[in-house]
Amino acid sequence: MREVVVLGVGMTRFGKHPDKGLKELGTEAIWNAVEDANIPPKDIPIIYVANAMGQQLTELRGTIAQHVVSHAGFMGMPVINVENACSGGSTALRSCILEVASGNYDVAMAVGVEKMCIADTARSAAAMAFGTILGKFGFMFVGLYAMNLRRLMEKYGLTREHFAKVVVKNTKNGALNPYAQFRQPRTMEEILNSRVVSDPLTLLMCSTMADGGAAAIVTTRDKAAKYSSKTPITIAACELVSGTPTSADAVHVPIETRASRQAYEKAGVSPEDIDVVECHDAMAPAELLIYEELGLCGEGEAGRWIDEGKTEINGVVAVNPSGGLASKGHPVSATGLAQISEIVWQLRGEAGERQVPNAKIGMTENAGGWVMDDNAACAITILKK
Repeated sequence: MREVVVLGVGMTRFGKHPDKGLKELGTEAIWNAVEDANIPPKDIPIIYVANAMGQQLTELRGTIAQHVVSHAGFMGMPVINVENACSGGSTALRSCILEVASGNYDVAMAVGVEKMCIADTARSAAAMAFGTILGKFGFMFVGLYAMNLRRLMEKYGLTREHFAKVVVKNTKNGALNPYAQFRQPRTMEEILNSRVVSDPLTLLMCSTMADGGAAAIVTTRDKAAKYSSKTPITIAACELVSGTPTSADAVHVPIETRASRQAYEKAGVSPEDIDVVECHDAMAPAELLIYEELGLCGEGEAGRWIDEGKTEINGVVAVNPSGGLASKGHPVSATGLAQISEIVWQLRGEAGERQVPNAKIGMTENAGGWVMDDNAACAITILKK
């Protein structure tokens, strides 16, 4: 298998875009990535496009990927539709990596795009809830996160203040990110006093729906030098796993732990080697769960980590320097590729005011859907400078 690198990345600003549909959002992300890669469009022979909600929320049906890329001016090549809930963008990227690594193509582009902000917000909320079989019974992901976080409170003595500290950190980072939906730092008092959505989660702890697109172009290291003088970022691992039910006679291993262990092994690194992480914090305090599930800290240490600032931009390992989903918003299938964009910018040293010092190895964690009692899918990607 050939070594694969990220040649270029691009995204839209996440948020409400009443004047843009899927085609316009996808086109903007595609051309931002093409410009970043400095590649002639004719040299991109295959495109994977992730979208989860379009058939439920927009006028497009069926071949959404083809509608998006043809609007961007790409026609004739194979175009593949991808649907994998919140992990869709990362799944599209994994497919592109395999195309290039196998030698089937020398270049491939992954795109993720969603149009979530429509006139009927209840339709969008219902569409997300139906990422699980429990949606028809009134299931909402915020309730699931709340139950998991209450378990942390009972087991390790975590408090609402710990949860609020995650949001303080991430909104401070998001204020420095021009692609974030919300760019306002929040105080502990504002976060704790905002409306309770599902105890212990308050409104400012929760991510919002958003419109947006993101894209990444991958190639071989040899080919990268032909197109761009920018530092090629090596994709050391991109592992995708599915959830497993808890068994009465076995210890349940969280999906993020199983995926990250595979990724560490393939990349030849350990959690201690990671400098920067973008994680899927659909409810910001869930970041504390993810610290442990990825092995960044030991069991029961997440509260101390946030208290001591170990995950700040200048900490031991910077987590969500982009601001995370609470700042950026969450356009489902675009989120995974937005995470990749952020890590690539960090490793190139292009992240501006939110730059992590001396970042050499980065990781993304992108999970989505729900089956039985685990996420339906989780992708872990490790990138090296």
